Amino acid sequence: MSELVQDKTVFSLFEVMDSIRRTLGERYTSPFWVKAEMSKLNHYVHSGHCYPELLEKREGKILAQVRANLWKEDYLRVNDQFLRVLKEPLKDGISILFLARITFDPVYGLALRILEVDPVYSLGELEREKQETIDRLRKEGIFDANKLLKLALVPQRIAVISVETSKGFADFRKVIDANTWGYCFFYMLFPSLLQGEKVAESIGRQFERIRLVRHHFDAVAIIRGGGGDIGLAGYNHYELARQVALFPLPVITGIGHATNETVVELVSYRNCITPTDSAGFLIQQFHNVSVPLQEAQRILTETTRHLLKDSAYLLQETAGNFRTRTTHFLHSATRMLIHQATGIRGFTGFFIRNNRDILTRSSYLLTSGTARIMTASHVCLTSHLATCRSQAVRLISDRKSMVEALLKQLNLLDPNKVLSRGYTITLVNGKPIRTITEVTTGDSLKTITFNGSIISTATEIQPEPTP
Repeated sequence: MSELVQDKTVFSLFEVMDSIRRTLGERYTSPFWVKAEMSKLNHYVHSGHCYPELLEKREGKILAQVRANLWKEDYLRVNDQFLRVLKEPLKDGISILFLARITFDPVYGLALRILEVDPVYSLGELEREKQETIDRLRKEGIFDANKLLKLALVPQRIAVISVETSKGFADFRKVIDANTWGYCFFYMLFPSLLQGEKVAESIGRQFERIRLVRHHFDAVAIIRGGGGDIGLAGYNHYELARQVALFPLPVITGIGHATNETVVELVSYRNCITPTDSAGFLIQQFHNVSVPLQEAQRILTETTRHLLKDSAYLLQETAGNFRTRTTHFLHSATRMLIHQATGIRGFTGFFIRNNRDILTRSSYLLTSGTARIMTASHVCLTSHLATCRSQAVRLISDRKSMVEALLKQLNLLDPNKVLSRGYTITLVNGKPIRTITEVTTGDSLKTITFNGSIISTATEIQPEPTP
C-alpha cells in the first residue's frame, strides 16, 4: 500500500515491481513467436539451465536487447531438435525463431521464457544470409575472380589455414607427406579458428598475413574437418568471401562437408570438399606434368638409341668404303710406280745400246782416220759417256724423288693422319657435308674427329662473304 510522506504519495519498490509483474501478466496471457539473434547462449552445465542474451540489430546498431530463460528440460528438447535438423547444437551467434512468454520478477527483472525454438527457421536464415552474400559478390563482378587466376604448373608451396590439432589438417599432411611418387611439397600452417562466430575474422587475419608473403607461395588451402551448416555459417560471411574472391593467389578449400557449399567454397579457385581431396588435387597437378614428361623421356631414350644404332652402322659402312678406296688408290699408285720403273730401265738400256753403236762406228773411223780424229773421237766418246752417266743418274734420281713424293702423298692421305691434323668429317642425315646449302637450321649434325664423334644441332648458318 502507498503511504503519504510530506504530502507525497509514495510506493515501495516491491509494490512498483509487483504492479509491473501483474500488469504484464494480465496483458500477455499466452505465448507468442519472436525472432531475434542469440548473441550468447549462457548454458550452465551444473544446473542445465540457459540464460540467453537476445538482441536485434540493424546496420550494426542494437535496436533491442533482452535476457531470456531456457530451463533445462526445454533446452534438452530444443538442442536435440537442432542436432537432428541442423547437425549442430544450439549455440552462440545464430538467428532463432522461438516461442516465448514474458516473465517479470521483482528481483531479476524482465525476461522472456523460451518454450520452443524452430530449427528450420535458423536453417533458412543461414541460407538467406548466404544468398545475400552471393548476390552482392555477383553484383560487384568479383564472384569468379579467384577462379580466373592461373595456378602454378606444379604448385609446391602451399599456405595452409587450419588448426594444428585438427583431424582435417592431419589427413591433409598424411596424403601430402606419404605420396608414393615422392613429390616434394612445402606447406606452412597459418593457425586460425575454423568455426564459431569469430571464424570469419580469424581466417581473414591469416589471409592478410599470407598476403604480405604471397611471393613465397603458389596457393592457399583452407583445411577443416566436417561439420553441420551452423558451424559453417562464418564461411558465408560477406567480408571473408570477398577476401577469398579477390585474393591474388588461388584458394583451395577442403572444409569437409558435401551437403551444402558455403560462399567461400563457391568463390574459391577449387573446392575439393575434404582435406584429403585437397591433397589429392595438388598431387594430381604433379601427375599432369610428370606423366607427359616420363612419356617424353621414354620416346627420347628410344629415339636416341635408334639414332646411335643407325649412326654406328653408317660410320662402320663409311669406314669400310674409306678403307676400300684407300686400298684401291694404293694399288693403282704401286702399279704406276712399277710401270715407271720399268720404263726407266728400258730407256736406259736403249740409250746405252744406241751410244754403243755410235762408239763402234767411231772406232772404225778412228782406225782409218788420223791421230787427230782419233783424239777427237776419244774426247767425244769420253764426253758422251759422262753425259750418259749424268743423265742416267739424274733421271734415276728424279724418278726416285717422284716415287718418294708419291709415297709421302699417300701417307698424308691416310684418313687417320688427316683427322689427327685437326680436320673433321661432318655428317647430316648420315651424309658428308660439302657445302652449307646441304644444312638447314635445326639439323642434327655428327662431327667425326680423330678420337671420337660429336653430336650437335645447327642453330645458325653463316656463308663466307663474297670478296
